[in-house]
Amino acid sequence: MLRGVGVSPGVAFAPALAVRWSFPQVDGRTITPDQLDAEVGRLHQAVQEVVSQLSMLRNRTLERAGPDAAGIFDAQIMMAQDAEFLGSVEALIRKNLLSAESAYEFKALELRNAWQSARQSFLRDRVADLNAIQLRMLLHLVGRTADDAWLGEIREQVVIVAHELSPGLTVQLDRDHVAGLISEEGTRTSHAAILAHSLGIPAVMGVSGALEQIADGANVLLDGQSGVILIDPTADELEAAALQASRRHRLELQLEGIANEPAITPDGARIRLQGNVDLPEEVDSAARYGAEGVGLLRTEFLVTGRTHLPTEDEQTEYYRRVGAAFAGHPVVVRSYDLGGDKFPAAFVAPHEPNPFLGWRSIRVCLDRPEIFRPQLRAILRAAADRDIQLMVPMVISLDEFAAARALLAEESASLAAAGIRAAREIPVGVMIETPAAVMLAADLARTAAFVSVGTNDLTQYTLAVDRSNARLADRFTPLHPAVVRQLAHIRQATAAAGIPASVCGEMASDPVAVVLLVGLGYDRFSTAPPAIPLVKWVVRNLPAAAARDAAEGAVAAATADDVQAILRATLGRYVDVRLVDPSTALPRPSVGASLRAGS
Repeated sequence: MLRGVGVSPGVAFAPALAVRWSFPQVDGRTITPDQLDAEVGRLHQAVQEVVSQLSMLRNRTLERAGPDAAGIFDAQIMMAQDAEFLGSVEALIRKNLLSAESAYEFKALELRNAWQSARQSFLRDRVADLNAIQLRMLLHLVGRTADDAWLGEIREQVVIVAHELSPGLTVQLDRDHVAGLISEEGTRTSHAAILAHSLGIPAVMGVSGALEQIADGANVLLDGQSGVILIDPTADELEAAALQASRRHRLELQLEGIANEPAITPDGARIRLQGNVDLPEEVDSAARYGAEGVGLLRTEFLVTGRTHLPTEDEQTEYYRRVGAAFAGHPVVVRSYDLGGDKFPAAFVAPHEPNPFLGWRSIRVCLDRPEIFRPQLRAILRAAADRDIQLMVPMVISLDEFAAARALLAEESASLAAAGIRAAREIPVGVMIETPAAVMLAADLARTAAFVSVGTNDLTQYTLAVDRSNARLADRFTPLHPAVVRQLAHIRQATAAAGIPASVCGEMASDPVAVVLLVGLGYDRFSTAPPAIPLVKWVVRNLPAAAARDAAEGAVAAATADDVQAILRATLGRYVDVRLVDPSTALPRPSVGASLRAGS
């Protein structure tokens, strides 16, 4: 059995077809000075060709998967036409007399090296887009076609197994012949995953060693929700999967039935379910999944990978757009979480031996107010018409939080003095993701409008476990008693202060952990948008009183296993845990795909 990340629900069963592609060989050719202009012209002609190809894919995606999915190619078109990047390629051609393909390959490698080690999934996902563009550019420049890199026509149902799937390749797949997708690279938020979901193709990504362990032609059973993959499954395993597929189908019908209903427990506790938004194209999908606002609007995409900082007007326009998409609901903008691997190219970032414990987040913003002040002004301007709120991350002291609010007040006064339309005051919350902030929770809660817990970093910093280290994956345990008790402490502090308490980490999308959070009294969950329907279903079936009893037991438990057992037992009294718990051993059911059709 293999495990990865289930990114597109559904169960598929079909023979495996390995797809191996690579960048075309570039020979490092040089040119003579009299060929410079022609070579630069060849570069820009290749850009035009690639943009034309991407535009066609965009139109095809629009027909097959709708405008949200098509927007993925808008982003790729912008990347392909990035003037700063192309300018650096052209400069390299002129300076070193390199061929267009050699210069492009070199600069793309530089950019990839800057992004691919990123801990943040949205940056790693952009690497896949960069690879897709580079592949098309190099193919054109060396005189090959995009079809040369693909597998050609597929005539029977298969499960595609690849190292990496680009959106361009994914959208060209024939749903009638491709039962499922498996890739070694990719995350739930990668563009290929989003497209697979839109096209209704079950997919599992992040499967280490898939190409090596799945032989071409082997029968593969994959569950696109749990991320489980069985190679040459037995008849009993197929029967079990088919049974669960049926159960899962019934669950999905229930999820559709409550799409427009509020998240209220059977005994009346109201939970607000909001969306985490990383990129502009996720705004519409969050609204479609029923998000009641945005609990975590990440803003790093505005600066990462760019050669200049965004203008105040540019930021204002984006915040206004998001606010308009969630009219009547709050949008919580997290101030720049720069640092680590997230700096604009024009920003001279220091080399640090441990950047994730270094100069980042609010530390950067306070030390470099020329970056922070325009963001604050943009938020205030956007908040003139919408419920836009500010959240300050990575806080470890009251002084930091006070300094951030002081800068906000100064910019509010500045806007008013200049006669610029803007909100005078907005709710300002604090993101708790360090043990230091937990210890100060009562003090922070007295000055904050709200608190949101970033459970991913809080777990990491509490347990001293790098959450991106695969070797330590078993030790990254959000239900560790040390984390559980901190969550209880934070909620007690916010309740005493009378302010809302939110969770915007991955715990909020884990049905088992939801029992704990409801029981502790958290009243706002912000999750990846696709998780919202399932969390709503859990909330609507779980009495808050039962959750409180479970949470009391969890806080007193000595081990993570004990916590897990208590929460699972409680959840199991109200829902079929096999349908919602990713830790279940058997492939869990889902809608569609060849298995159900053939069973």
